[in-house]
Amino acid sequence: DPDRKTEVVLLACGSFNPITNMHLRLFELAKDYFHETGKYKVIKGIISPVGDAYKKKGLISANHRVTMAKLATKNSDWVEVDDWESSQSEWLETLKVLRYHHQKLLPPDATNSLEDAVPLTKLGRKRKQEPNRHEPVKKKNQSPDMKSVPQVKLLCGSDMLESFGIPNLWKLEDITEIVEKHGLVCISRAGNDPQKFIYESDILWRHKNNIHLVEEWITNDISSTKIRRALRRGQSIRYLVPDVVRAYIEKNNLYSPESEDRNAGVVLAPLQKHASDSKN
Repeated sequence: DPDRKTEVVLLACGSFNPITNMHLRLFELAKDYFHETGKYKVIKGIISPVGDAYKKKGLISANHRVTMAKLATKNSDWVEVDDWESSQSEWLETLKVLRYHHQKLLPPDATNSLEDAVPLTKLGRKRKQEPNRHEPVKKKNQSPDMKSVPQVKLLCGSDMLESFGIPNLWKLEDITEIVEKHGLVCISRAGNDPQKFIYESDILWRHKNNIHLVEEWITNDISSTKIRRALRRGQSIRYLVPDVVRAYIEKNNLYSPESEDRNAGVVLAPLQKHASDSKN
């Protein structure tokens, strides 16, 4: 059925330190974008806060960050929080988190490898136009519901897209697999130019049809960094984060000059890991 929409799950990874209204808006913007294409149906949003082992400066405990995210999404009917990533003792590459959530969506009887299960709808179409490809026709009939395996797409702001360019922060093969097999949804502020960044990267350019750029016209510049700064200075953060989150922060006195010094001078987990990998 050509009118059948491809189901999409949006996954947002990050510190959420604390979660803000901007984080929540990213999901709404992405969902509107996908529905407006007429080809996709967004069935779920997942917030996956990074674990403490990430060692980012000022990162407070995952327990608090997960709780705040859960409070923030309590009355969303489609965005939920998943603490699998944050409960791991080691830092996990984003690709592993994507794979985990993709795997979770597969029907339990899907014994086939992850490779087969990824719905490359584009590839399927191409195959028809190439009769000389020696592929048994049978294969296609084996999984008529291929399209019903939802695609897990990584939801990010344009800063994450640009972080792909930071040496040792990401592994090249990870970026490749993310854009090749899953896809990126990048929310960019009007006037910001992620397109140029894609153009300048061969890997991103090659898979640009799997990178969805969503322009945010009602700009929202709230960042967790600015929220923490306001809190350290005793300033109000009302209307910048959900009220339940603000109340939780106040009650637990979460952000202070001391909390901001956490992990000071410690090398970020991915940089540590990839630097040691390249030595070996």
